Amino acid sequence: MSFEQYLSEKRIAVPTPENVVDGAGRCYFGTFKSEFEKMDFLKADRPSKLPNFLNKSRLTLWEACEIDFDKVTLLTAVCDMALFGTALTVLYDKRTKKCTSWQEMLIPASKAVIAKNLLNGSETFSKGKKVKVRFVNNFGQGKAIVSGTAESKTDGMLDYRVELTRVSKPSIVSIPFGENRPLYSQKDLFSVEGYIDYNGERFHATAASAAIIDDHRGYYPRKSHYDWVTTMGKKVIDGKEQYFGFNLTRNQSIDQDQYNENLIWFEGDTTLLTPVVFRHETDKRWRIQDVQGMVDITFDIGDEFLMLVPAKIIDINYHITFGTLSGYVCDPKGNKYVLDGMTGIGEDKSLVF
Repeated sequence: MSFEQYLSEKRIAVPTPENVVDGAGRCYFGTFKSEFEKMDFLKADRPSKLPNFLNKSRLTLWEACEIDFDKVTLLTAVCDMALFGTALTVLYDKRTKKCTSWQEMLIPASKAVIAKNLLNGSETFSKGKKVKVRFVNNFGQGKAIVSGTAESKTDGMLDYRVELTRVSKPSIVSIPFGENRPLYSQKDLFSVEGYIDYNGERFHATAASAAIIDDHRGYYPRKSHYDWVTTMGKKVIDGKEQYFGFNLTRNQSIDQDQYNENLIWFEGDTTLLTPVVFRHETDKRWRIQDVQGMVDITFDIGDEFLMLVPAKIIDINYHITFGTLSGYVCDPKGNKYVLDGMTGIGEDKSLVF
């Protein structure tokens, strides 16, 4: 079965403007071929109900990386949420199906430094004391370095450094959450060289190791929610072991068919996927499907990192989940790619902020 008729032409990548915001403060929306040189989101004209001089108070910025080794999976991130920042690192041990996490709140938010773009060695890093994270971005050359350390009395020491090389085309989208309210995301699939050291046990990257970097900037509504799941690694396709991954998100896009970030990464190429719906069948099992039959995934969760911040003004309910996938995704021509046994990483995030 062909699925090409279900994929909007708006999803086809077009040449990238120099800036994500034009001279009149209007944001560009769509899917793009390459990195934005300038991302002047603060110059957007009325992206929220607040006057423009308060744009900074509504803008969320982060850079994250998911790294999959044979025995462990690592997620590490730096986030600037305007009122505060955070540095977060989570290690999932596939052998025990348990997470270990290190988080440091960064106050003021300026202690979370987010790179101005992903080009020419621009850096994202945390200025905290206990959770150090650093990204050196050279996406113009298809390269990045991610490193960091973390320590706590209860969970011990973590140290990691990986050098990444892009192995597929990028996923670069700017999605409207309102008339001029952008949510930008760039995600890339990489090969990995390097190590992760946890309390003296060192894990080395292998030829099958893979990583994804997620650069994310935008204006979320005060009440917002999204679900996300991804995988990365290698599969045998057409008789050859090659890099493979996918990205699936359901967020507050005003038009899911025309503006979403759902795709498959292949080695050297990408194909698009249709909009999906997430059903949380239990706390430990998600089902992700589309209407047409292009996507049918079961995500069995081994463990999760949970961040709960219930307050009168701010309410955060944030689950980062790790586990195992089964099911399949299809390319537009109907070729099916079975996911059974691949590592899954997901998020279920609700905010009042």
